[in-house]
Amino acid sequence: MRLMHVYGIAILMAASFWGQPGFAAPQRIVSTELCTDEYVFRLVPRARIAALSFLAADDHPIVSTIHDKVRGISLTHGSAEEVMSLKPDMVVLYRGQNPRLKAHLTESHTPFVEIDDANSLADVRKVTRDLGRSLGAQQRASELIAQMDRTLTAASAIAPHSPVRTLIYEPNGYANSSGVSDDILHVAGLADVAAQMSRTRMGTIPVEAVVAAPPELLILNAQHEGAPSRGDLILQHPALRALPQSTLVAGAALTPLLCPGPWSVDVAAPLARLGREARKLASTSPGL
Repeated sequence: MRLMHVYGIAILMAASFWGQPGFAAPQRIVSTELCTDEYVFRLVPRARIAALSFLAADDHPIVSTIHDKVRGISLTHGSAEEVMSLKPDMVVLYRGQNPRLKAHLTESHTPFVEIDDANSLADVRKVTRDLGRSLGAQQRASELIAQMDRTLTAASAIAPHSPVRTLIYEPNGYANSSGVSDDILHVAGLADVAAQMSRTRMGTIPVEAVVAAPPELLILNAQHEGAPSRGDLILQHPALRALPQSTLVAGAALTPLLCPGPWSVDVAAPLARLGREARKLASTSPGL
């Protein structure tokens, strides 16, 4: 096991030099997870992608921001046998996932790189730079980061001047905007109130709690395909109609937040505009 660990580190160290003189960038890259798909598709040309995960093309429900762009690219379920049959010269994994595949890659001396969780926008910048270096795509990584920063600057310019109390309400009553999502809310002039609300033992927020402590802005995920699931029913609960007129209830496409990356900031400006609308509504509501 120690030898495997040491060799895995050696592979990662070798990958960090790809793109430098004497090292050829990988030409048959396999991504094994949705959140690595999002990076790989944006960092390298299609011709260098041997496969993405099957979730990259999934649009029922929409979980991928690239589902309508990956037609023609091979897809994989990430099994060791399937990935090895693609003869990759670089495999992109999410750290801690698919240990069996990682063991096969190590045994066969197949280069791989692991992506860490991004818990902040600073982490997103680091992951993007590190993966770009490993894939021989440093310039493209720099471009993604620069575009991300321009998007954040534009969103900040239209954000409300004081934070708008906001709840992002998910199917089944979940509400979690920690990490990258929380950073984006901050840039958009929104303050997450989920931590202040009563939760069930399952970690969900019941509709009654939302009605009892209404936010200024209630955001519902508006990006769905097909018939709503049972989990979506709470978002249509009649009790939400009892929220005061000073609460803006609005839908927003939140898919970019599922996998944190430079693309996630695309929601910042739309959220900032909702924040301004909510603040205006609160200031003009009767009794305020």
